Amino acid sequence: MHGYGIMQKVEQMSKERVRLAAGTLYGAISTLLEKGWIRALPGESNSRKKEYLITEKGKEAVEREVIRLRELVENGERITGGKGI
Repeated sequence: MHGYGIMQKVEQMSKERVRLAAGTLYGAISTLLEKGWIRALPGESNSRKKEYLITEKGKEAVEREVIRLRELVENGERITGGKGI
């Protein structure tokens, strides 16, 4: 996806709870590129629109984060004695 498409997808996936500003998004993209979690796809030389693809390393990072978040939810449910909303 390209930057603006990512912004729209995040807003849609979060049911409009999260709206990324351009500066926030492009700072995050820079970090993800440095970590090798995404890569820029080759684009047309006259286009400013860059598209990005998640790498295997990035997918592994997402999987680790999902496990971490599940653990947090399970701990919260144990503390509160029940399921969430």
